[in-house]
Amino acid sequence: MKPCLTKEIFWDIDIRTLDFDAYPRFVIARVLMRGTVRDWNAIKVYYGLETIKREALAARYFDAKTLSFCSVYFNIPKTEFRCFTGRQLTRKHWNY
Repeated sequence: MKPCLTKEIFWDIDIRTLDFDAYPRFVIARVLMRGTVRDWNAIKVYYGLETIKREALAARYFDAKTLSFCSVYFNIPKTEFRCFTGRQLTRKHWNY
């Protein structure tokens, strides 16, 4: 059974047609960055912590707060996350 998630965090798609099993990284990233505690608890039950950890490590983008939360929650250094290493490779504009 699909988890009951806040519709507002999926503003750009039709949540009724979202395949939670085919796109776990998308769902998990949205809940981690924009979801409520109720959404977090729902994906923990649906996916389990190991799947959430695996998909969080492989996510291409997290904001700083989400990255810090995942790092502390799973006790993994930020440097292990793909989104952190990708951010370090992105060139910054010159600060004039």
